[in-house]
Amino acid sequence: MPISYSSQPLPPDSAASALDYDPDAGPVLVAPEIRRLDGEVREAAVPPLVPPVTHGSLADLPFENAAAVPAQAVLSRRTGDGTWADVTAAEFAAHVLAVAKGLIAEGLAPGDRIAIMARTTYEWTLLDFAAWAAGLVTVPVYPTSSVFQTRWILQDCGAVALVTETGRQAAALGPERERLPGLRHVWVVEQGHVTGLAERGAAVPDPEVEVRRAMLGPDTLATLVYTSGTTGRPKGCALTHGNFLAEVDNAIELLYPVFKARTDAEPATLLFLPLSHVFGRMVAVACVRARVRLGHAPGLKAEELIADLAAFRPTFLLAIPYMLEKVFNNARATAERGGKAGSFDRAVNVARRYGEAVEARRHGTGPGPGAALKAARALYDPLVYRRIRNALGGRLRYLVCGGSPLSRDLAAFYLGAGIEVYEGYGLTETTGAATVTPPLKPRLGTVGWPLPGTRVRIAADGEVLLAGGQVLRGYWDPHAGGVVPATADGWLPTGDLGRLDDEGYLTITGRKKEILITAGGKNVAPAPLENWLRQHPLISQCLVVGDRRPYVAALITLDMEGVSHWRRMNGKHPVPAELLTEDAELRAVLQRAVDEANKLVSRPESIRRFAVLPVDFTEEAGQLTPSMKLRRAVIARDFAREIEALYGS
Repeated sequence: MPISYSSQPLPPDSAASALDYDPDAGPVLVAPEIRRLDGEVREAAVPPLVPPVTHGSLADLPFENAAAVPAQAVLSRRTGDGTWADVTAAEFAAHVLAVAKGLIAEGLAPGDRIAIMARTTYEWTLLDFAAWAAGLVTVPVYPTSSVFQTRWILQDCGAVALVTETGRQAAALGPERERLPGLRHVWVVEQGHVTGLAERGAAVPDPEVEVRRAMLGPDTLATLVYTSGTTGRPKGCALTHGNFLAEVDNAIELLYPVFKARTDAEPATLLFLPLSHVFGRMVAVACVRARVRLGHAPGLKAEELIADLAAFRPTFLLAIPYMLEKVFNNARATAERGGKAGSFDRAVNVARRYGEAVEARRHGTGPGPGAALKAARALYDPLVYRRIRNALGGRLRYLVCGGSPLSRDLAAFYLGAGIEVYEGYGLTETTGAATVTPPLKPRLGTVGWPLPGTRVRIAADGEVLLAGGQVLRGYWDPHAGGVVPATADGWLPTGDLGRLDDEGYLTITGRKKEILITAGGKNVAPAPLENWLRQHPLISQCLVVGDRRPYVAALITLDMEGVSHWRRMNGKHPVPAELLTEDAELRAVLQRAVDEANKLVSRPESIRRFAVLPVDFTEEAGQLTPSMKLRRAVIARDFAREIEALYGS
């Protein structure tokens, strides 16, 4: 059944009415076409909402914006005093042009690779578009990468230039420079080198950039994004300008409420996830494409981010489930410190019921929230929900969430609290999202429908296969002369396991390589247990083990902020983490959490024993990817003794 949207404005400043609003005109999304095999849904496909781009490239976007709306604010830059200064479309295009000319003046040729190693900053996005305007290929490098990882990526892609955010990052690479003979330039943002590039390009005529832009098309390579690599060495995913345009054009039209103004509040987002990750990069490109005001927040410390959110006041945010879990847990801890835990828990129950009722109404399986539930929600809105929205800037209406599964309960809570959550699923290889929650048709606990223009297939062994205009051309292989195809038949194997329901909603159930097979032959998907336990306010991370073992066990790390709060509320003094691993009262609380998680699975799949670790898993130790995914092999190696003890006498 088709659903539609409307540009009719909502009543101002009313989150509750946003949930109740029923638009009746605008772009139409057709439900997925379903194909079955032996009675099971094996394929779902949604036609594109926009025709594919046949000419031009991402490099044209700043200049098209400048021609169409020169005075419109399309970005904002944080100033030294913490305020935000708008950057108009004309100003951004001028910045892009100047830096592009500087890159040309430095001798970079079309097709050359330029690496960018920085946090999420204005300069990152500026360099991205300037490099494209100069006909170059950008290569993101995580600023947290080790010297070995950085050198390997630069060597593999054949980068001729590197831009780092700090002098320290550039200096750290010094000992490896002799192994990078092709790296001719290293520029440092904090040392003013981006401004210097713009100055050196002053003598290059503007038409030179126009010529280089004209050489680009949808099939031209735009970027090499190296996978974060939960296993093995990362691979360079070769994404074209057409891949990005297919992705963002359909996402913008699908997520109409997010990218297009429906109220007096013009759309704006503060990006704080890494631009080195395709998820953040895709949203940055989408904002430039849709002329949505974009800000960058390089710091992820809570106090810095809260200040940035309060000053910037975004209407939507890009988030990962880990962040949403921590926002929720921190809100409850604050309520508990104020002696209002009971009231908070009642508000949570009301919000979840409200969100589930809204979901049922939108699917035609229920009447929606009744009068009593609406009244209860109105009661708790100023006491609880509005405070959470205010902590996120005060104007937030939408969250675009991906990276790992978001629990149904948490999605229902945010929906009931006045914030729509659009959950998605995708890979680096799919330029971001391949599926996403369709507006007005959420199915909590799933990752939505295929993004328009995308097909999803479930293979015989349960693996999710993907096809569409956003699927990568191939992988970078310098030994094979460049890009080698990623698929032979048009379908990309994801390595993820999933299932499609009767309406085409996808649920991810685990990773093929992560499936544990116990000594008794039972197949166990660790992700559901790990994701459930990670939501607990005292737990930071969880790794389920048990491959070729007699039973399933787990390693648990502590959320020290949550544990400290719990101890204070129970009249206990703070103690170091290493003294908590055998704390009987804490273990009892964790055991109850494990018991609840075990209700999700059968007895042979349940966690029989667990160990509490004195340290957390970290990216610095190589145990987490930059997007917070577990590197299982590294963790198993680092904590081999603790794992063996779980199976001792």
